[in-house]
Amino acid sequence: MNIRLLISVAAIGTLAGCVGSMPVQSGDPSAKTVATGSAGGATSHNANAQLERCDATLGTLSVVEDQSQPWYGQLRSYNLESTVPLIRLLVQQSNCFVVVERGRAMNQMQQERALADSGELRRGSNFQRGQMVAADYSMNPSITFSQKDAGGVSGALSRFSGSLGMLGSLAGGLKFREASTMLTLTDNRSGVQLAAAEGSSSTTDFNLWGGLFGGRGGGSLGGYTNTAEGKVIAGAFADSYNQLVRSVKSYKAQSVQGGLGTGGRLGVGR
Repeated sequence: MNIRLLISVAAIGTLAGCVGSMPVQSGDPSAKTVATGSAGGATSHNANAQLERCDATLGTLSVVEDQSQPWYGQLRSYNLESTVPLIRLLVQQSNCFVVVERGRAMNQMQQERALADSGELRRGSNFQRGQMVAADYSMNPSITFSQKDAGGVSGALSRFSGSLGMLGSLAGGLKFREASTMLTLTDNRSGVQLAAAEGSSSTTDFNLWGGLFGGRGGGSLGGYTNTAEGKVIAGAFADSYNQLVRSVKSYKAQSVQGGLGTGGRLGVGR
């Protein structure tokens, strides 16, 4: 065996350890990324064993994504779509909140109500005022990308040719190695932020989060199921969501002497 072949074998083993080994049991042995399965009401199927869960639901929740932020434009540059479907699946599988629609499907909901108001719907369609469920809480995501040494593996592989060409193409498209995500939880009635949690993931964490979004269970999650960048972000959101759930499970409301929003204790000079 010549030296180039030995190097090829070593590189294959190293790369497989970073992105190819996913031993975590998720319930679905065919799962390839950090979440798998589905959710219907309080029931989940083939959900990842690493995902935090609640025995009792804490309230209703909408996921609100600020698409004007720089991180969202960077997300699109990686050919990744909205994070909302990803987070919604995590939330519903956890049974910690009931997810309500406040995104693009609201347009369809409003259209159906407009048809009902116009008299065009059949009798018995049962579209009436006062049927929509309020969102008790809003969850807001954000992402920070780390591009440090993103091309390190592919850069090393590019020094070799022949049998390493395939490995170079596999690692060469990786535009970042790490992602840090933040989730905040806000009470919609008071506007008070109830919880915030940061999570992170990297290419080396594929072993930890293997199977969160499997090939059969991801549905319309697109790049979050079939790209290295998407899998890193999915893992980071899974981490931050788990951190947030652990916090709200032991939630204790903050209090201000005299009451919230009545001036506070710091005061100002006259």
